[in-house]
Amino acid sequence: PGPPDDESRQPQGQPPFKQEYPETRFHFSQSALRVNTFSIIRHAATAFFCLLLTGCATKDSPTGTTALHCPAPQACSVCPACPALPKPPAPASNIPVLDAVAYNELPGWQKDTLAAAWSAFRSSCHALRFRDAWRGPCAEAAKMQNPDDSAVRRYFENHFIPYRVATPEGSTEGLATGYYEPLLKGSRIRRGPYTHPLYSPPDDLLVIDLGDVSPDLKNRRLRGRLDGRRVIPYWSRSEIDQGMAATSGKELLWVDDPIEGFFLEIQGSGRVQLDSGETIRLSYADQNGHPYQSIGRWLIDQGEIKPNEASMQGIKAWARSNPGSVAELLGRNPSYVFFHEKPVGEPAAGPVGALGVPLTPGRSIAVDPKFIPLGAPVVIATTFPNSSTPLERLVVAQDTGGAIRGAVRADYFWGFGPAAGESAGRMRQSLKMWVLLTKAFRPSQN
Repeated sequence: PGPPDDESRQPQGQPPFKQEYPETRFHFSQSALRVNTFSIIRHAATAFFCLLLTGCATKDSPTGTTALHCPAPQACSVCPACPALPKPPAPASNIPVLDAVAYNELPGWQKDTLAAAWSAFRSSCHALRFRDAWRGPCAEAAKMQNPDDSAVRRYFENHFIPYRVATPEGSTEGLATGYYEPLLKGSRIRRGPYTHPLYSPPDDLLVIDLGDVSPDLKNRRLRGRLDGRRVIPYWSRSEIDQGMAATSGKELLWVDDPIEGFFLEIQGSGRVQLDSGETIRLSYADQNGHPYQSIGRWLIDQGEIKPNEASMQGIKAWARSNPGSVAELLGRNPSYVFFHEKPVGEPAAGPVGALGVPLTPGRSIAVDPKFIPLGAPVVIATTFPNSSTPLERLVVAQDTGGAIRGAVRADYFWGFGPAAGESAGRMRQSLKMWVLLTKAFRPSQN
């Protein structure tokens, strides 16, 4: 899971029911729709009445007798303005989202230590090796145990075609953010400082796969709960925190800091050092279905922080200075993430990403799978956080995130611990991307 743009990764009471078009992220409420419809009808009726009065005039009948006269037409005091029509959509860009290029056009291709990305790529092959487009290249990769940079370079040039990535509007520039695996302190029992629960998914959380309704809605899911025979939105964060959801008995453990628990939700996974001495890993299990709302943006709008302070570090600093306002701050984001417990396994390995394989620090990224197929190698051209130092390297698309939307959009996995968190929390850089697809792969398959 990736970060929202201003937080390094993604109000009380029942929210109004909203409909959503995922492609545009455009929302409209039913109440607003009724108001707009009534306004249009009222204007149309007024205009029609004015025209009707204008059409009435004094006339003689064919028989010479005086016909009934309509009253003299009265000028409309205020002529209603026709409702403004929506602007026509901008013409489609002639720049394709994926455009084949030569390898010598890839930044850093000759300088990168490509062998450092080999294990991450081999992990992708483990997940994709039975798919037709990947079968041959992955079989060849299995024969290469410890290749050097030159061997890796030849391998990709022989089996893959690089494609420059652009947005549907034609822009080749996008945004790179970062994420990491944090370490929290917790307990399996609520005691002492450990008072903030982390939950597994509640039993009353419904997940409706819309792809079962229509193939056009594949990979779209609706989350909610039953109210009689109706499906309504699930409880918001504030409502869950107030005990309105069926979370009793779903406590995985308790942590000592609510803001750290919140950022664990944003990162999507993390490790927890328990007071027993044991260390466990929590991974994303589900979400309450509410859209993410940026608490960093809310702090900026309230004048509490400056835009350049809306990083993870800046928000944590504000929370430490305003402990009595943390609950209100967190409640501004109605989204809520539920977890399941996993063993840590190999300490150097990252958490399992959306592809189903462990993430590799510095070589795994989260992408929007609508544009970039999971498992694909990607060359990124960006810079290190708060720096002009180039970061040009081969990475692998192995994860997704709720805030990672768009073709030229990547969330760079920095790894585990405070140093990784320092880099991830400050990363918000300009980005260009090239995706490497097997020669048997057709971009339309994405």
